Amino acid sequence: MTTKRVLLIGGTGVFGQRLARHLAGMDGLDLTITSRNEAKARVLADSIATVATTTVQGIGLDHRRDLDAALAKLSPWLVIDASGPFQGASYDVPRAALTAGAHVVDLADARDYILGFGPALDSLAHERGLVALAGASSTPALSCAAVTALTEGWRRIDTLDITITPGGRSEVGEAVIAAILSYAGRSIPIWREGELQETYGWVDGRRVTMPRLGSRRVAAVETVDAQWLGLRLDVRSRIAFQAGLESPIEQFGIGMLARLRRVGWLGELKPLIPALLAGRKLTRLPTSDRGGMLVEATGLDANGQLRTARWSLLAEQGQGPQVPTLPTAAALRALLAGQIAPGARPAAGALTLAAIEAEMTPYAISTHSETTSHDEAVFEAALGKATFAALAAPLQALHGRNGPAVWRGRSEIETGSGFIARLLRKVVGQPPAGRDIPLTFSIERIASPSGPAEIWTRNFGGARFSSRLSTDAKGELWETFGPLSFRLGLAARGGGIELPVATMRCLGLPLPSFLQPKSEAREYADAEGRFHFDVKLTLPFIGLLTHYKGWLLPARGHLDSDEGRIERLDGA
Repeated sequence: MTTKRVLLIGGTGVFGQRLARHLAGMDGLDLTITSRNEAKARVLADSIATVATTTVQGIGLDHRRDLDAALAKLSPWLVIDASGPFQGASYDVPRAALTAGAHVVDLADARDYILGFGPALDSLAHERGLVALAGASSTPALSCAAVTALTEGWRRIDTLDITITPGGRSEVGEAVIAAILSYAGRSIPIWREGELQETYGWVDGRRVTMPRLGSRRVAAVETVDAQWLGLRLDVRSRIAFQAGLESPIEQFGIGMLARLRRVGWLGELKPLIPALLAGRKLTRLPTSDRGGMLVEATGLDANGQLRTARWSLLAEQGQGPQVPTLPTAAALRALLAGQIAPGARPAAGALTLAAIEAEMTPYAISTHSETTSHDEAVFEAALGKATFAALAAPLQALHGRNGPAVWRGRSEIETGSGFIARLLRKVVGQPPAGRDIPLTFSIERIASPSGPAEIWTRNFGGARFSSRLSTDAKGELWETFGPLSFRLGLAARGGGIELPVATMRCLGLPLPSFLQPKSEAREYADAEGRFHFDVKLTLPFIGLLTHYKGWLLPARGHLDSDEGRIERLDGA
């Protein structure tokens, strides 16, 4: 049997050494581990060789200087780059590998590097009949594989949420910290309101419930997923990729550095790496060895039902750092089997979820998938099918389960001037007064075990505020803004809807009737066939809180909300 020589660059790093041990269990390989420190490479290779089923050796190699000579001498079949960080990296390594006649796979997670990988190297890869894959790691290979598996056959994807939270005691190397600091507080891409927009890395945090892990705080991080998935899968509303550190001190610290850089008080953060690594010796003490990943998709399935699908991963016993290496291992097996066509491209779509999960078998890593579906949305459930069917067409379109996810129009806002009114608007997040304000309205329909729910996000000229709508066990409609919850006296009249406030709660506690606001809220179709809204809120003893009104139409590209087929990643 002819062996295949695999050259592993960065083989003594946090991820490299784990990948080396994993690959050493594959038959038919001749594994060469490299490090700038030859002694470290040899020690690791010797420790692996005692239990390996393949040949393992360690050599000294600085891939930034000596790669061409090493490739000419070793003649590898495959080069794996696990060196990192890839933020700001060139394509010298994959170009040299392809020129030397070797396939190449890397563990890159840097957005610009991955996006430019194909354009820079595809011609060379095709010319040599070789495969070059970038990002064979947790993102984008594993995250995109999970999305593809969850949404197979769906008519439409509205939202994608991808979250990674490693265990606090996991080993973290200099390259990982450098990658985080490279974009903390800087502008990063986000898919929002059905288009590519910008946010800031590690700035806006929130709490999420991770299956089998509990509540953890996360923030937006830079990945290629928003740009890669948004257009290729025609995601109608939003893609959020967030990550979090189990240690509250570490999460708070990175968040503060990000905020200080955003306002211009800090510049280059790389000099802080030694201090942050040293600090982890203390901050990691109260944390665990358990981490996880969650991919959640909501949209319309093959039958047109509202569906929320979730895939989660749990890594225990400190084996979380093994996860980013497994897509590369799956790519190697696919290359051995001749299952990947020549060319250079991101690893997103090149690997199946089943192939990556198969590499998890030796470890304390488990996955779980679940779906929830409903054949009606919140207002359909609250009004009943007959009453809902009698609404004007624009109202049915906005509130129906298969309605467009993003709407745009114009609005005007009037606000009260008192201190308490201003304070309450700030708590809720409502925008200031204005006229002819551009408005984007996003509606995220969620299928949950307790029943359908919706997240409404109103973007008044850049000022966003959100609320959650759901029905309770009695079928009554509730809307929640932060700590405030309102039971709405939903009624349909003349093809329109009225939504007066019936009950108000603060932090779950009911307020006496004399403190509750008065609501005059209507939705109807105007003379031009547009969705029209008029919402006025007043407070006892205070007067006007806010009065906003305007019109909406489905955003361009969202009119065919229940038609067409999703273009799969492997066909992109």
